[in-house]
Formats: sequence, C-alpha cells, structure tokens
Amino acid sequence: MDRTRTVAGSCHCGAVRYEATVDLDAPAYRCNCSLCRRKGALIVPVTRAGLTVHRGWENLTVYQWHTKVAKHYFCRTCGIYTFHQRRIDPDSYGLNLGCLEGVSEDDFTIELADGANE
Repeated sequence: MDRTRTVAGSCHCGAVRYEATVDLDAPAYRCNCSLCRRKGALIVPVTRAGLTVHRGWENLTVYQWHTKVAKHYFCRTCGIYTFHQRRIDPDSYGLNLGCLEGVSEDDFTIELADGANE
C-alpha cells in the first residue's frame, strides 16, 4: 500500500509556503548534531523532487557551518527553521515536521540520526 502523501508546509508567519510529498513509511528523525540538537525539530526526509517552494524563497536565509554542504533554511521574518538540504545526501531535504499540515509525529516512526558523529 502506497503511504505517500502530499502536504502543505509553511513557516510561522506564512511568508514561506511549500508543498512536499512525504513517505509515511520512512522514519522521521531527531538529529543530535550541534545545530539540530539546539533547534529540537523532528525531521521528515524528502527527495529534492519531492519539495516545491511556492512562495518565499527570497524570504529564506541559509545557515551553513563546518563542511558547508548542508544548508539550513530559516524564515527571515519569523525565524522558523523550515527545512534543510542534507549533508549526507545533497539531493534530499529534511523538513521540519512542525511546519507540515495534516501530519504529526504520530504518523511516523521516530529514529535518532547520529549527525554528531557522521
């Protein structure tokens, strides 16, 4: 049974709006790297093709550190972490589950990603 779903996502103020195709059979994860540990978001993986930003690319600011491969996007207006391009797989994104409409942590198995040691 196909358990993919297309859901809307946004930052808190609505300046950034996007749509993503998520796989409910893929685990969401909590990463323990220095940034993710501090922001505390549950992350839902999607492919690059599975994310479409409809409004607000120009309102996103990017934060990078260390290898500068991962790109963590935050709304310039409200400061919400919306999603990031992953370091381990730059052709995929991690979405902030709290920004997604119509899904919750109850829809996913939650795993720990050991970003601190990868």
